[in-house]
Amino acid sequence: MGKRLPESEQNEKYIEKYLCDRVKELGGIPYKFTSPQRRSVPDRMLIFPGPLTVFVECKRPGKKPTPMQDRELNLLRDMNFWAEWVDTIGGIDDLIARVKMELEDIQLTYSL
Repeated sequence: MGKRLPESEQNEKYIEKYLCDRVKELGGIPYKFTSPQRRSVPDRMLIFPGPLTVFVECKRPGKKPTPMQDRELNLLRDMNFWAEWVDTIGGIDDLIARVKMELEDIQLTYSL
């Protein structure tokens, strides 16, 4: 992604681009997720080989999801989907580390 901006200069678009770049490094597809019939759905639907799908709401550093966005994330979680929000580069790196572990577990399961 090039030179990393100081956190005070990072906006939601910057956070989202960093997430997309990291997902592509793992061979995933970071679909932009919109729904004309439902407001406040997460920004990205991450699809990984395996199969593994993760819904992610991106926020600028220090910001949290709105109550409606929180509701949508919880709805997805209640349906047993992996859904969360990130607001920092560190949060994305943590998410990617957990995705890597999950993908390794999936590979082990399918190879048995």
